[in-house]
Amino acid sequence: MNETLTPLTPYTATEGTTRMKTMLTPLTARKGQRNQKSLLALAIGSLLASSATPVLSQTLTDALTGGAVSLEVRYRYEFVDQDNPLDQAHASTVRTRLGYRTGDFQGFEVFAEAEDVTAVGNENYNSTINDTTDHSVVADPTETEVNQIYVRYKGLPDTTLTYGRQRFALDNHRFIGTVGWRQNEQTFDAFIGANESLPDTTITAGYLYNANRIFSDASPNGNFPMQSPILNVQYQGLAAGTLTAYGYLFDFTTADVNSTQNFGLRFTGGTDVTEDAKVLYTLEYAIQKDYADNPQSFEAAYWLAEAGLAAYGVTVKVGMETLESDDGRSFQTPLATLHAMNGWADQFLVTPDDGLQDLYVSAGAAVKGVKLLAIFHDYSSDINSLSYGSELGLLAAYPVNKHYTVGAKFASYAEDGRGVDTDKAWLWGQVKF
Repeated sequence: MNETLTPLTPYTATEGTTRMKTMLTPLTARKGQRNQKSLLALAIGSLLASSATPVLSQTLTDALTGGAVSLEVRYRYEFVDQDNPLDQAHASTVRTRLGYRTGDFQGFEVFAEAEDVTAVGNENYNSTINDTTDHSVVADPTETEVNQIYVRYKGLPDTTLTYGRQRFALDNHRFIGTVGWRQNEQTFDAFIGANESLPDTTITAGYLYNANRIFSDASPNGNFPMQSPILNVQYQGLAAGTLTAYGYLFDFTTADVNSTQNFGLRFTGGTDVTEDAKVLYTLEYAIQKDYADNPQSFEAAYWLAEAGLAAYGVTVKVGMETLESDDGRSFQTPLATLHAMNGWADQFLVTPDDGLQDLYVSAGAAVKGVKLLAIFHDYSSDINSLSYGSELGLLAAYPVNKHYTVGAKFASYAEDGRGVDTDKAWLWGQVKF
């Protein structure tokens, strides 16, 4: 797919009123509560409870004071021009993240991270919460929030347990992702366990309580409270690639229509054909059905088939992604990193009622350290033989060194009976320590 994300790890995302995202509280009391202090107190308390002697107390002090500070600053300019009455959007924003990770204490560590998004100059764009509805949307609201705060335990063999607000994504972000392209990323209030005891196998299981969405707590759409068990089993023991089986039971508390059960298989890998060339391939199939209190009854499938060739520094891929429709109820993935799917112009953040078929071809290379990528999409419906138009995307990114990155990106969507012609452009620079 057209990923522009940084490499994924198992736990991998002002003006106005300062807010923070919903914490891990009982669902019946979630609305309006902002108890980050209590969660941090719980985290530190769990460490204190393990301290039985003055010697251990000193070790705890070392862990709390001898940790590591993280800092990330990203400036971005985003331009949007649509063939409709809305004014052009000009969004100039700075996203700052400041975090602290404690040292290890008897297998425990605590991490906390604040995130601030500030506009540079006037907000000449619709952030979804700034009442600038005469401009096109750039979903980067200016808010300050707690982005992550969690306790992690690594005291069990081949196992990592994480409780709290965390950056979390699986596979290619199609079902569960961080939406890392937006200035305010998506994080999850969750309990996540990952185990690697079996040879070549990673088992990730967890329970999601809330999705802290990109719109911020200042928006009525800023949170997705849920009761969602998940399981993802990845096996890397095959020479040809990695096989993944997964099951995600999404039970949304305030959005029943999005509650679904999802089960699927994914296989991705590559095979060397010469010293300088490798064949690439990805196959995925999933089935989605109504779940919990979803008022609709439906069953729709997801298909992905992608083939590619990487040779002499150039990678070319062609693929078809299908999100089926069951008589008007289409396959949806509301927790995905949707910007990375089906075009950077963001015309298919919600799958159309008639489903979606995305036929795409991409070519990428690195020239003197500059990452270059071009991708073309042709869109159509799954049922009723509708054309949705096409899109061209272009990307150039340059990592100056391990701390500094600059980049530019462009997307142009041409409608064909759905939506409006849309052009988007971005310039950005990032500093990360």
